[in-house]
Amino acid sequence: MGPSTDQASGKLDRSVIVTGLVIVAGMVMVVLDTTIVNVALESLSTELDSALSTTQWVVTGYLLSVAIVIPITGWAMDRFGQKPVWITAVSLFVVGSALCAASWSIESLIVFRIVQGLGGGMLIPGGQAIITRTAGPQRLGRAMAILGVPMLLGPVFGPVIGGLLVEYTSWHWIFLVNVPVGIVAVSLAVWKLPHGDGLPERRRLDVRGLILLSGSLVCLLYGLSRVGSQGGFTGWSVFGWLLAGVAGLAFYTWHSLRWGSESIIDVRLLTDRLFGSGSIAVFLVGIGLFGGMLLLPLYYQTARGEGALAAGLLLAPQGLGAITAMVIGGRLTDRIGAGYVVPVGVVLALIGTLPFTRLDVDTSYLWLTVALFVRGMGLGSVMMPTMAAAYTNLPKEAVTRAAPTLSAIQQIGASLGSAVVVTALTQHFAHELTGQGIAAGGSGTDRINSISPEAMSVVGPLLTDSFGYAFWVTFALTALIMIPALFLPRHRSRDRDAEPTVAGI
Repeated sequence: MGPSTDQASGKLDRSVIVTGLVIVAGMVMVVLDTTIVNVALESLSTELDSALSTTQWVVTGYLLSVAIVIPITGWAMDRFGQKPVWITAVSLFVVGSALCAASWSIESLIVFRIVQGLGGGMLIPGGQAIITRTAGPQRLGRAMAILGVPMLLGPVFGPVIGGLLVEYTSWHWIFLVNVPVGIVAVSLAVWKLPHGDGLPERRRLDVRGLILLSGSLVCLLYGLSRVGSQGGFTGWSVFGWLLAGVAGLAFYTWHSLRWGSESIIDVRLLTDRLFGSGSIAVFLVGIGLFGGMLLLPLYYQTARGEGALAAGLLLAPQGLGAITAMVIGGRLTDRIGAGYVVPVGVVLALIGTLPFTRLDVDTSYLWLTVALFVRGMGLGSVMMPTMAAAYTNLPKEAVTRAAPTLSAIQQIGASLGSAVVVTALTQHFAHELTGQGIAAGGSGTDRINSISPEAMSVVGPLLTDSFGYAFWVTFALTALIMIPALFLPRHRSRDRDAEPTVAGI
């Protein structure tokens, strides 16, 4: 049977749009939850009578749980089907959220966050796999743009929602808010999500590979999560974990090359030119763009003294810019290729980042608002087109294993980018303080968070200079995306219309 008229023309038919909206309903909980919880950490410490270092495990435990479950997502979808796995993941996240809301101590909250992460870790790679298989190669740009909505807007509107919940309700509501959304997401999935084609595979689980790969991701992400509090990469408590993670990935690569398609994730997928260059681009996008997204609310809240709610509202223009670019960029990606769209997006992201390298204690909010809108357009033009390009040449049966690969790569890139820019910020600030003969108390981000409002009048200019330096680092990391972007596919519109569907899709 040939492709449908809509698929051949590249238009999104109703089934793809409905499937995309069902996936978004589940993913939006996960993306928003991450930023909402980050905003609420200090309130959780106070309410549960816990040290902030212990409360931080509410975030770390969730992150490590996600790392454990990402590699198994592809095998589970092949073995049990995409619809049952998706419904199970959403349900597990909702149950975990309800348990978190019912927590009676910080220890119980950490345990329930791990349960929540087991569901959340499957949703992003699972959602990408489902929408990729449903849309087909000629409509991936616009289909991925649908998934980009929660992924790019979550970090923008999460602080706003988190600030409202922390300010006007009890801490329980930062988790309870997921329950009604999750119930709707499960209901929509049962009603509208396609079962997928073909019978489930009876392939055995690669236990050894799962242990190696999940263990490696846990080591890497845990080490990177400690960089901010330790103030750099050099301490053994950071470097040792990173070394173990890299060594584990090397062993897993050897294992996967031996076992081939039987391994939990087949590393030979990276030999496909488009998937390989797309994976590198996704990694660099995580480093360059997500690192900057961490700096922005930190600047507004520390250097400018804004609350979580106000900081979130000040970041809203970035989300509006991302929406604008995703609508246009998705269509252009399908028509002329990501190789034309992504470089333009990188240039926009660089232009939008440049004003933040010249920050001061009284930089105009209007000027920064314009810059954020342009930066958001860059985000929207880079992130989802790179993912769409990575999947273009893959046969349908490889998609479920490719999606966890991209998710893991993006997660590592985002964590590494955050660690690099936070290290640049804190070390530059410590150097500035020492140069002025001011004792630098604390380490890592604690050095910044501990500044009193009275001291800010003295050290404020030094802090904004440090933010400017960190944004220069972000600028350089973002510019690196241009290298793999040059290898992404390009085609003229009429050539794309004439292309046959990729074999197996």
